[in-house]
Amino acid sequence: GTLSRAFYGKTKISERHRHRYEFNNDFRERLEASGLVIAGASPDNKLVEIVELPREKHPFFVGVQFHPEFKSRPLNPHPLYREFIRAAVAA
Repeated sequence: GTLSRAFYGKTKISERHRHRYEFNNDFRERLEASGLVIAGASPDNKLVEIVELPREKHPFFVGVQFHPEFKSRPLNPHPLYREFIRAAVAA
C-alpha cells in the first residue's frame, strides 16, 4: 500500500547503492509512530532503504538510500523520477 509499491508495480525490487550513512534504527519506532512510512528494507529488514510520507501529509515525499539515476534513461526514466515529475506537473 505504499507509494513506492505503486510506482514500481511490484513488491520486490533490486537497486544499486553505495552509501556510508544508514537509517538509524534506534529511532525507527518513534519515526513510524510520527507518520514516517518504512516503504522498503533489505531482505533481512535490518536496513531501511525507502521512507515515505503519505500523500495526505505531503504531495510527494520519498527518500531512498540507493541511486535511481543509475537505472534512469531519457526515454526510460526510473519509476521514482517519472512519478516525481508527474506529481510536480499536477501540483
